[in-house]
Amino acid sequence: MSIADRLASAPLFSHFQRPQLEELAVLVEERRVPRESFVLRQGDNTSSDAFLIEGGGVRIQRSTPYGNFALAVLSAGDLFGEASFVDAAARSGDAWASSESQLLTFEPARLGPHLEDDPRLATAFYWTCWRSLSAKLRRTNDKLTRFFAHTAADKRPSAAGGEAPPSEIHVALRTKRDLFSEQRLSSLEINLLSTLSKERQLRPGELIFREGDPGDAMYIVLEGRVRISKHIPGAGEEALAILERGDYFGEMALIDRQPRSAEAKAHDGEAVVLAIPKMVVGQLLDMHKVSSVRLLRILCGLVAERLREIDDKLVGWYILAGGDVPEVR
Repeated sequence: MSIADRLASAPLFSHFQRPQLEELAVLVEERRVPRESFVLRQGDNTSSDAFLIEGGGVRIQRSTPYGNFALAVLSAGDLFGEASFVDAAARSGDAWASSESQLLTFEPARLGPHLEDDPRLATAFYWTCWRSLSAKLRRTNDKLTRFFAHTAADKRPSAAGGEAPPSEIHVALRTKRDLFSEQRLSSLEINLLSTLSKERQLRPGELIFREGDPGDAMYIVLEGRVRISKHIPGAGEEALAILERGDYFGEMALIDRQPRSAEAKAHDGEAVVLAIPKMVVGQLLDMHKVSSVRLLRILCGLVAERLREIDDKLVGWYILAGGDVPEVR
């Protein structure tokens, strides 16, 4: 079976058109990794390769005083290393082949020039990275709760009617344009987002959405700060991220069509956010069009950063517990 056919059989690459798969196939390297050996080491900043597992299994782990802590256990069809591919940051964990594994390797040095020259290929590839990173972040958010599974499950109800209606406020179109211009989007993207986004002013501590709510918009912070948090049974509210001007949030529910995995609220004072309707996001990030590669890369980088932060929290809690908390998959 050709590499293009093997890529086509992987769910994460199912949205690629055949010419894109053929182009991508000649740019990847096949790699076989022996059982019980490292694919990547934590802290390595010499490589930003991403890997698709074709066979075998890979464990993403961190070393602690109480032994290795598993952040993820991956198998055929899973992608790893994509966080460093999109942001070139050092590896945040070891990748350990728990069994003999067959991998397809995506090297930025080889793939990068083709992504720059072919927006359709770039859109399809960064969609793959976004889907993979978002799925990992959602699983890690859920893992925060299961980490404390010895306590009773929380039964907090979702906000009635989903996300709260926006407060009355008017933001000048020029102010919106300035925000999106800071992110070096194209004129078309800036005009579209500025015109179709809806402003909302938040009182201190006011909720934007609750965990479990359906998602019908992505947001960007215009003024103030927004806290993304999760209620942990037995531990209370845990802040996952503090977002400031120019940071996006709420995008995960739009890509995987699952309920919100955390809640968002104004952090320590008033805040103003812009809501970008699901339809607008879908048009901008339509993988079948020449769409906003820049925005996709921003979102990939944002999710990669959040995933690393939450992984840090999990490892920190494991160490504070003296390694006495069972790992959860």
